[in-house]
Amino acid sequence: MSNSLAEAAPARTGASRNILPAPPARRLGVAVVDDDDSIRFLVQTLLHRDGLSACTYASAEAFLAAFCPDDVGCLVLDLHLPGVSGLEVQEILNRRGVHLPIIVFTAQGSVPKAVAALKNGAVDFVEKPFDNNDLLRRIRESVAGEHKRREQSQAADAAALRLATLTPRECEVMDRMIVGRLSKNIAHELGISIKTVEFHRANIMQKIGVRSVAELVQVTLATRAGRTLQGEHA
Repeated sequence: MSNSLAEAAPARTGASRNILPAPPARRLGVAVVDDDDSIRFLVQTLLHRDGLSACTYASAEAFLAAFCPDDVGCLVLDLHLPGVSGLEVQEILNRRGVHLPIIVFTAQGSVPKAVAALKNGAVDFVEKPFDNNDLLRRIRESVAGEHKRREQSQAADAAALRLATLTPRECEVMDRMIVGRLSKNIAHELGISIKTVEFHRANIMQKIGVRSVAELVQVTLATRAGRTLQGEHA
């Protein structure tokens, strides 16, 4: 039942520049790994009816051979697989530096394995037999969360590229702008004229593509948040 997943000073102009804008986030699908044919068929049918693309695998080996992290927004993983187990799949993905929401299937009474999976990075576990609507809700929430995380990461990367175009002096001016320093205070602290500060301010706003200091603060905060998030997943 397996199928592939879908889918010098800059010139002064009135319009701001967009430097390497973040590409739109691709539509994410769900990977389902379970050796039970009926479970794979059921979950895939539920997801397709809900408008989510799904790819199913009967073994961990088949999944790992075909896995493309850019396409998957959630992994539904049976812990009790023949050959490479679900916990071993988690360990392999962790070693590869792949971090995505994982919902694990467990048999009744195998709570210790579910706890181990959660400690290994899984976001949730579902005991078999499961409630269809409950499982679908959990998957939907996981995919939505992964979409949001990737959009934030892309926005932070794009902002970091724009910030990297600033000169050292522009960075000094910007650091003072975002904490609310007035141009006259910045000029005094840096030993330059107010006119020069205003010149740098205009360049900064144009390079970053913002029209207010409030927007500039948002860009810098988004960049720092994105770096923190990437550090947590490193």
